[in-house]
Amino acid sequence: MSDLVARTGRLQQRYEAGYRLIAGCIPYRYRKSEDSDANSNKVVEVLMITSASGPGLLFPKGGWETDETVEEAAAREAMEEAGIKGDLMGLLGYYEFKSRTHQDEYNKEGLCRASMFALLVKSELESWPEQSTRRRTWMTVKEAVENCRHSWMRDALLQGFVKWHDEKA
Repeated sequence: MSDLVARTGRLQQRYEAGYRLIAGCIPYRYRKSEDSDANSNKVVEVLMITSASGPGLLFPKGGWETDETVEEAAAREAMEEAGIKGDLMGLLGYYEFKSRTHQDEYNKEGLCRASMFALLVKSELESWPEQSTRRRTWMTVKEAVENCRHSWMRDALLQGFVKWHDEKA
């Protein structure tokens, strides 16, 4: 069991212009291709997690709270949900979506705006706050596109992460 504890509740949740503000990341790493020589390019893999509320895979994300920066919120969510730590490498963009599970007195429509970042994973924790409800899986970008639960996360992967990664390569 993890000594770390996930934040809960909405007392410090940020809202702006009718949207609940979310922070998240696309965790990634590099591995050598099995069929390559030492001089060839490395394969990029992304980390996805199971959802606590249904089928399909997700990227770590959650509410951005008033006592933290958006970057701190993204890193916190990665640790709480996926048990990973790393370096935020770049903002991938802003993605709007409607949540069926996060409607509340401040956000009756369930509208959310997510700030998504690329996170270069440096370590995977053996225990983390949500390990009893989530599993993590490394996969290629192509596999992630096929397994992603939400269309907005697919957009963040393809239009955000892939574009960002190609530009920095």
